[in-house]
Formats: sequence, C-alpha cells, structure tokens
Amino acid sequence: MPAHHDTSDLRTLRDLIRQFVDERDWAQFHTPKNLAMAMSIEAAEVMEHFQWLPTGRELDEARRLAVGHELADVLVYLVRLADTLEIDLPAAVADKMQLNREKYPAERVRGDARKYTEYD
Repeated sequence: MPAHHDTSDLRTLRDLIRQFVDERDWAQFHTPKNLAMAMSIEAAEVMEHFQWLPTGRELDEARRLAVGHELADVLVYLVRLADTLEIDLPAAVADKMQLNREKYPAERVRGDARKYTEYD
C-alpha cells in the first residue's frame, strides 16, 4: 500500500511528483510541449466521463472515483509543467484572480455568465 503524504499544498505535490519522476529517470521526456499535451489529453479524459450526461451531477461512486483519478492526472501534469517552466503556481493564481477581479467586478457581473467582452 502506498504511503500517504500530506499533499495539501502545491510545494509538497511538486516535490512528490519530482521524486516520482526522478526515480524513473523520466525528466528527459518532460519537455514543456510533452507535458502540455499530456495535461490536455488527461483533461479530455475527464470530459469523457461527463459525455451524454444531462448535468454531470449524476455520477455514481465508481464514476466519481474515476473522475478523481483523471483530475489527479491533470493536476500532476499541471504541477510538473509549472515546475519545468519555473512558474510559481500560487503566485500565478493570485495574479490571475486579480486580473479576473478587474475584468469581472462582482457588483457588475453577479449572476451573469457572459464573458467580459460581451458587456456594454
């Protein structure tokens, strides 16, 4: 049974993924292009579980577990890609959320799903 680690922060996840990759000598294959493609492929595998469902809220426990595994794959490739490119993901998220606050002021967009370019 695999050891469980405290994986509640991205730095810990990054280190866990680095260790896994290093143990297998896979860094040589982890170019930004390959990682971006792998992440996109895994994201498509997430979508596959929702295809033809009315909302996606109908997942049974087995399907939820499978979706969780696919989401983990997406996150692993995302963290690995950021690590390879030396991008600080928490800082990038904070920056992006600030940009989103400016694009989508809560008092103007609350309850409206349109893109910011569609506003008057």
